[in-house]
Amino acid sequence: MLRLIKFLKPYALMIILSIALLFVQANADLALPDYLSKIINNGIQQSGVENAVPDAIRQSEMEKLFIFMSTEEKARVLDDYIFVEPTSPDADQYLEEYPALVDEPIYVLKEDDQVEINTLKPIMGKVLVVVSGIEQMIADPSRVPPMGEGFDFDPSQIPPGMDVFELLGMMPAEQLAQISTRINEMFAALGDNMINQMAVSAVRAEYEALGVDTGKLQTDYILRTGGMMLLISLLGGACTIAVGFLASRTAAGAARDIRKEVFKKVESFSNAEFDQFSTASLITRSTNDVTQVQMVIFMIMRMVFFAPIIGIGGVIRAIDKSANMWWLIALAVVVLLGLILTVFSISLPKFKIMQSLIDRLNLVTRENLSGMMVIRAFNKQEDELERFDKANRDLTDTSLFVARVMVTMMPVMMLLMNGLSVGIIWVGAHQVAEANIQVGDMMAFLQYAMQIVFAFLMMSMMFIFLPRAAVSGGRIADVLETETTINDPQDPKQFKDPFVNQIEFRNVSFRYPDALVDVLHNISFTARPGETTAIIGSTGCGKSTVINLIPRFYDVTEGAIYLDGNDIREVKQSDLRDKIGYVPQKGMLFSGTIESNLLYADENASSETLRESADIAQASEFIFTKPEGFEAEISQGGSNVSGGQKQRLAIARALVKKPPIFIFDDSFSALDFKTDSALRKTLKEKTGDSTVLIVTQRVATIKNADQIIVLDEGRVTGKGTHHELMESCEPYREIALSQLSKEELA
Repeated sequence: MLRLIKFLKPYALMIILSIALLFVQANADLALPDYLSKIINNGIQQSGVENAVPDAIRQSEMEKLFIFMSTEEKARVLDDYIFVEPTSPDADQYLEEYPALVDEPIYVLKEDDQVEINTLKPIMGKVLVVVSGIEQMIADPSRVPPMGEGFDFDPSQIPPGMDVFELLGMMPAEQLAQISTRINEMFAALGDNMINQMAVSAVRAEYEALGVDTGKLQTDYILRTGGMMLLISLLGGACTIAVGFLASRTAAGAARDIRKEVFKKVESFSNAEFDQFSTASLITRSTNDVTQVQMVIFMIMRMVFFAPIIGIGGVIRAIDKSANMWWLIALAVVVLLGLILTVFSISLPKFKIMQSLIDRLNLVTRENLSGMMVIRAFNKQEDELERFDKANRDLTDTSLFVARVMVTMMPVMMLLMNGLSVGIIWVGAHQVAEANIQVGDMMAFLQYAMQIVFAFLMMSMMFIFLPRAAVSGGRIADVLETETTINDPQDPKQFKDPFVNQIEFRNVSFRYPDALVDVLHNISFTARPGETTAIIGSTGCGKSTVINLIPRFYDVTEGAIYLDGNDIREVKQSDLRDKIGYVPQKGMLFSGTIESNLLYADENASSETLRESADIAQASEFIFTKPEGFEAEISQGGSNVSGGQKQRLAIARALVKKPPIFIFDDSFSALDFKTDSALRKTLKEKTGDSTVLIVTQRVATIKNADQIIVLDEGRVTGKGTHHELMESCEPYREIALSQLSKEELA
């Protein structure tokens, strides 16, 4: 996969934007359990009172609190509250919210600064609990004060009519300082969270004393927090849609670019590179393999970037809710990682095998479809069915094995998640009973644990798909990184003007890649303008190999080929092939019409040129017997025309190009002798000064050639005209006599 990373560079901005959106989405998802916790803790359990710092408090109640505060704490509190009297100019703006202001002054919190509130919570919480406890004890002397046993205070000893807080306020400063110290010692073991919970009821009682509608306070808090959850959910949903869109565009765009580069690379391959990859494998690499890479790019952008954010964020927030239950998440993660690694180690080797099996299935299918006539002719349908069935079963068995391994993950995951939920509820219930956490915090912890497990679940999905995509990416990269053996020179030469279409072979030898011996040895001859040069020889002697060296389908191993006085390796391949009209041994037609196939040589060719080329190639006789004429359909590979018609259309296509050089690689083999003779006669008249090279095994086709090259086992054994070779070249004479009578050869 890393070898294909360059294809993601054009989409870097989209990837960065998707990561930013994923960060927003993750934070939105992580915020929801916290808001749920607030609804349960503050909205339901605490009746909408958020903390131990009241927004407003009566003067009489504040003075009771001051009794148990140190001088520094009292100064801090007074600095954060505004004193409002019934006669104050701004009393009207508070009167509606706090009706008790009519009867006595109140203190109002200056601003909702969370940092300052967090500072005030332990100060206000402790003294509110103490004052509330004393008030409850006065109302019911049998109750033990909340500050613990041993607090030296007996309400029965207070003189009648004497206010207990007035009495406490009359104590010396040293004694009050001792009381404050004792209070701090007693509350030190409880923790700020527990103190805050204990003080909330006192704050709610104070709000009721101020005339605040506590029912409305609770409803407003729940609606306000629920509204924030709704907005956050909508934001997260919008980010999810946006990331999905960006990930899809990036993955599809990268896949398109990869397919384009693979096709472009394959187009630059010479025959040497094609020998390294089968056609079926190249098709699989540009389709199935690219699809695997596309899917993983989408999943990486959608899940892999998202999972770490949600996982790490979930751990941080979960520990913040309850640090005592972290081991539950750690245990679940360890079990999950063990499962993922097990599945990964089993699946990876199978994914590598799967891609090879897909290649094999494509190969068998392609051979069966293209060789159907041969299969039927030899009654091999049952054998080919068994061959296909074996390839199909091998792929199916491997796919099923991988699928079975993967499907075991989901039930194990569900078991793990349900077990984790039970564990959190079990341990959390004891924590709630011991007042270490609140119910809402336990619920939030449970949700964070699920988010963490789901994050690892998403990562596990990547561990399943990434190995297969890595194999596919490596196969694609192998194609893209294949070094082409035939390349254009860095400083190419240009053909002369006017162009001299003379081809000269100078001591050319050739050896196929990885072969041990040469197949051509010291080939030398010259094909001149206006002449027909023919190459003949027995099967496998190297005739087509000689022809394939001219357009540089292969490069010579030794020696050189010159065109217009230039070594063909010193000019651009496009310039070289632009001078050649090539008709291969197997006439290849493309799906479309007869006209589109002829225009393949020159898309700007006129209708007159098409007609003339068809006439020369002896193709008009069957083209215009059809009512559609040039618009007649051609099936894929030209399967709806005969072999002779296919060859004549391929010859007509080369003639449309009107090149200075014509190469016919055994292109008359499917023609009858009458058509062959008529075509060669017309071709000789119309090609004029063109250089014509013909490869054939028919002596009748080349008997009138200006020059005949006779090959035998890769060597030139004869060179000259037909009559000269009949006298001087034994191999040629044997070939000629095996095909024609002495009278026909005369």
